Amino acid sequence: MDLRQLKCFVTIARLRNFTRAAEELRVAQPAVSAAIRKLEEELELVLFNRQDRQVSLTAEGEIFLGHARRILDDVRAAGEEMADLRGLGKGEVRVGVPPMMSAYFFPAIISAFTARYPKLHLSVSGEGAASIQKQIVQGELDMGVIAGGHVPDNLEVRPILREEVVICVPPDHPFAGRGAVAMEEFARQPLIMFKEGYYQREMLFEEMRGLGGPAEIVFETNLYTMVKSLVKKGLGISTLLRMVVEDDTELRAVSFTPPLYLDLMLAWKKHSYLSRANRAFVDFLLEEVQRYGTAGGR
Repeated sequence: MDLRQLKCFVTIARLRNFTRAAEELRVAQPAVSAAIRKLEEELELVLFNRQDRQVSLTAEGEIFLGHARRILDDVRAAGEEMADLRGLGKGEVRVGVPPMMSAYFFPAIISAFTARYPKLHLSVSGEGAASIQKQIVQGELDMGVIAGGHVPDNLEVRPILREEVVICVPPDHPFAGRGAVAMEEFARQPLIMFKEGYYQREMLFEEMRGLGGPAEIVFETNLYTMVKSLVKKGLGISTLLRMVVEDDTELRAVSFTPPLYLDLMLAWKKHSYLSRANRAFVDFLLEEVQRYGTAGGR
């Protein structure tokens, strides 16, 4: 058993596909298949079900997956700790950022961090908060921005931002001239919603619970840019963070009454080794967030 086999196994388990795993690992598919075949022979177990081009873990594979992830995490942590002993001359930070944040808040953060630490490689992936949280736990991300609510015990978190969730409407909508709108009124409108797995959707559904009949959801997407476009075209109304709407002249941001806020936190796996590169990013982000809050009066 070697690290190459374990990397192949964990990647296939995540992607549920040998071809895509080979593409991500940048090796030929026969090499990936051979690595898994040899691993199964050494363990004398079948790790994957392979039926009709569908790949899934066997019961034995599910158990082995936890061990494989821990081994790879330990190896990566060892490499990072040794690199730390050589100083902050190189390193990688893998961070997950929800799409809205990556477009409206993080570009300036990333640019400034890269300017201060030009030898560090910052890798940013855009996912929903729930997906980011899962990838942190599985060791696929070093850290990420997640939404408030229930935070698992296996994550360490630092509050970074509190942003208002506002109703997003076109200028000719009846809500556009209102100072604030109650959740009951919002729920009776045709709604454009984020898909399951996005915390903002879960928060709205929790707020709308007990208001009567089911909400009229006319469209679902995980693309906030599409949400904005469809609202402009009059398909329905939606919710976005205020920072996303307030500078768009073709949309109006209307508060809920009472106001609704989304608490955003930087999270990483509790008790895991945080490299000097990762610690540098945490310190830098918290410093920039404090400056942002002071400048914006938040």
